[in-house]
Amino acid sequence: MVKIIPFAAVRPTKDKVGLVVSRSYEDYPVDELNTTLSYNPFSFLHIVNPGYKFHHDISGERRFSLVKNRYLEFIEESVFIKDPNPAFYIYKIKTRKGDFCGIFAGASIADYQQNKIKKHEATLQKREKLFKDYLKTVGFNAEPVLLTYPDTEEIDIIINDVTAGVPEYEFATTDKASHYLWKVDDQKVINGIQAAFKKLDCLYIADGHHRSASSNLLSKELQKENPKHTGEESYNYFMSYLIPESNLKIYEFNRMVKDLNGLTKEEFLIQLDTHFRIENRGADLYKPSTIHHFGMYLDGEFYSLYLRKNYPFTDSLSQLDTQILFVTILKPILGIKDLRNDSRIEYGYGKYNTIKMKDLIDKGDFKIGFSLFPVEVSQMKEIADEGLKMPPKTTYIEPKLKSGLTIYEF
Repeated sequence: MVKIIPFAAVRPTKDKVGLVVSRSYEDYPVDELNTTLSYNPFSFLHIVNPGYKFHHDISGERRFSLVKNRYLEFIEESVFIKDPNPAFYIYKIKTRKGDFCGIFAGASIADYQQNKIKKHEATLQKREKLFKDYLKTVGFNAEPVLLTYPDTEEIDIIINDVTAGVPEYEFATTDKASHYLWKVDDQKVINGIQAAFKKLDCLYIADGHHRSASSNLLSKELQKENPKHTGEESYNYFMSYLIPESNLKIYEFNRMVKDLNGLTKEEFLIQLDTHFRIENRGADLYKPSTIHHFGMYLDGEFYSLYLRKNYPFTDSLSQLDTQILFVTILKPILGIKDLRNDSRIEYGYGKYNTIKMKDLIDKGDFKIGFSLFPVEVSQMKEIADEGLKMPPKTTYIEPKLKSGLTIYEF
């Protein structure tokens, strides 16, 4: 049984919503970031980058306090309003890559702790604590955790009924996406949504492992500080965006390595032969078309690598292509032992990433590159069900949600 709750969101006024919402701060190139901050006073980026007001870089606890101040200013200036009553929010995005539709809700920390909200990525304790401290200082969360659930007809019917009506928001953004949001504050509909989710055994984190882990840390800390803790306080939940499995889009990350770990090209290819059948594709652009097939670019030529059929699988993780690449090539041959911190390896994603990978290698920035077939939702679920963790940069999942559309206050 899964528990979700409605919440009274703080959100932009209708006339400013298209100006307020932003991509994640890290997604902006410096020039675009500075232009947005210079010419759009309503952008949510002003809240998360409070030092811009003072023409000064600010970090740590000092920055957290200023983030809270900028947020309060947006409320004082009526850029943000707070809904009077708890609600669910159905949000639809139409993009060039497809349409996405799901529900903003509060997800239960208790469900997270009891593994009813399942994880497939390892998190870094340092990042967990940093974001926990940030949340505690600012008192709100503006970036939801992306959760997925099995396609459910009962939930689909409710969403279709609600989205047949007039949306609360309808706006476009500069990435040529159209956005629609419906507020669901009718108690009968709220009860129907909650009842439908109670019938599910679990949810899966698609994106936002550090955000959910940090919310869990914060909840534990505030429970200890609150002698009248009941379990229903807002800090016992975290903002999430719930989307059916069929509506997720998963893309791959390519891997690029700066050298062959002291090996010649011929020595490297000989070592590859242990686990792979190798075919030279020449200058023809090659991308793998199924699992256990890999693309490789080296010295101006593409190769296809086919995993040998006698390769031993032990669990769902051992069948994952990113794990296979790590244990057969990156670690034993190229000497990459730490996928998060080794400066010799970098990752890329995107529709044209194989071409970008080729260009970077041809320029001499890297020596070799590997392309992979995207992970399927079923693989992600199997790994989470077995309590295992994927290697870093295994999945790039869409939709990527905007910041500042709905804000959850603690």
